[in-house]
Amino acid sequence: MYYIDTHTHNSDAAFAGEEDAVIRRCLDAGVRIMLQPDVDSREREAMFSLCRRWPEVLRPMLGLYPGSVDKDWRKEIDLMLEYASEKVVAVGEIGLDYHYGKEFKEEQKEALRWQLEWAAGLGLPVNIHLREATEDFFQVLDSCSALPAKGNMHAFSGSAQTFRRLQDYGEWYVGIGGVVTFKNASLAKTLEDIPLERIVLETDAPYMAPTPLRGTRNDSSNLPLIAAKIAGIKGVSIEEVAETTTANAIKLFNL
Repeated sequence: MYYIDTHTHNSDAAFAGEEDAVIRRCLDAGVRIMLQPDVDSREREAMFSLCRRWPEVLRPMLGLYPGSVDKDWRKEIDLMLEYASEKVVAVGEIGLDYHYGKEFKEEQKEALRWQLEWAAGLGLPVNIHLREATEDFFQVLDSCSALPAKGNMHAFSGSAQTFRRLQDYGEWYVGIGGVVTFKNASLAKTLEDIPLERIVLETDAPYMAPTPLRGTRNDSSNLPLIAAKIAGIKGVSIEEVAETTTANAIKLFNL
């Protein structure tokens, strides 16, 4: 039994000086592969540098995070493309985020559309960050409807209806992390209606540590806590959750 963390930031400043020790602890916990989402030009080299040190464990993505999109987003895309020769498992994390405002709403949609088309051209899945912008996200997908699409919704917080709606656009999975363990989290109820065959595990470390570690620095060694919660919701063993979500990740990201 082993796990794959489909979204974790091991090069984040929260791990500074401890990166290797944390990765070893995660390996000891049964997490064999940890996917690293890209953010922007300020953080990209640190992420790729760490991935080069741990090539069998850390697998990078390449993309422009929506919170880093502004009027000069095309310059950020140009900087991103300097890494286009790197072997990556997905285009991400990309998407829409209106939580802190809508000043660059149109630019975010343009950047997302460009990256969806780029991913389709490369035959890569996408890793989506979506916050308070569900309808605009589906509008962008509609504008790209002719493209073959596959990917996962990182930190999924939508409804079962949203999940079903996604399936009209290709092969989509949902990334489930520590939030599912939080008291009164509506996500636990939603997962009752989402097949285990469409779930992948994630931590979003160093953020969103699961209960009973909420508020502490998160890392991939906490995946078994998330898997145990999902097992309880689904009425299956933790071994089945680990096996199925690992197989899902391998299939989606071609690992």
